[in-house]
Amino acid sequence: MPHVGDVLLAGALILATPALADRVYVSNEQDNTVSIIDGERGELVATVDVGRRPRGIAPSVDGKSIFIAVGDDDRIDVLDVATAKVVRSIPSGEDPELFAVHPDGKRLFVANEDDAKVSAVDIASSEVTAEVEVGVEPEGMGVSPDGKLVLATSETTSMLHVIDAASMELLDNILVDTRPREAMVTPDGAQIWVSSEIRGTVEVFDANTRASLKKISFGVPSVSRELVQAVGIEMSPNGKRAFVALGPANRVAEVDPASFEVVRMFLVGQRVWHMALSPDGRRLYTANGTSSDVTIVDLETNEPVKTIAVGRGPWGVAVVP
Repeated sequence: MPHVGDVLLAGALILATPALADRVYVSNEQDNTVSIIDGERGELVATVDVGRRPRGIAPSVDGKSIFIAVGDDDRIDVLDVATAKVVRSIPSGEDPELFAVHPDGKRLFVANEDDAKVSAVDIASSEVTAEVEVGVEPEGMGVSPDGKLVLATSETTSMLHVIDAASMELLDNILVDTRPREAMVTPDGAQIWVSSEIRGTVEVFDANTRASLKKISFGVPSVSRELVQAVGIEMSPNGKRAFVALGPANRVAEVDPASFEVVRMFLVGQRVWHMALSPDGRRLYTANGTSSDVTIVDLETNEPVKTIAVGRGPWGVAVVP
């Protein structure tokens, strides 16, 4: 494993290799680092120092940067994909956890956990341009594909908040199951999916009327009910496959978005939290917080194929081609 610090020789070598299918970036909450993985080969190639307590992580719209929420430093670090170095930091409001990137690439919407607020951040100017008060301990953040709606979940208040992206006006507060973790809008813009950690459910809402359409429950044979905790959600770009991380159950559930039925379970590492899909949709990468590793799931064979050790407490995953 490369030494923690600035990118090492292995990182430089991989950056000079043009045949990479994808690069995987993993935030290690307890190490204050980001691990970089060659997704095609399934190998750790570099480890980069970032700010304190990195959690939420996502690529820029153009794929040239990786944004990392470093909660204990109240900022978003920006890692340059070409050089694998942190090149700037953006103030974000207090204790950023998850965030969403607007489809136009100009703004970030950040959950400020300690402030019970959502901040809109202008990426170019590094300025917080608006703040919206939401429930206690906001975490999950999402934005609709058309860029019109911003979603936030508040863990302690157990609510989904719907915000107008243009005016930053709070449009709706919707009660959901206990301790919601993530919210996302489906690729067609028609539905909102919200995960509940404590109840171990995902609730599906109509994005326009906000009516509840379905509540999906998860059960894992031989695993205690309280350990089945729904956390991260990922959906394929065509909207035909959905994946839900089940935390201490050490499983990822695949859900058929058409029927809302659970079609299979993948056994991954311990306390799987967040995930990301490869750009071609062939692989799913899971951050396993307790076992401090990443599992690669081959979505063509529907089998976990490799486990890669990373830093301590991997939390979030981002992928760029």
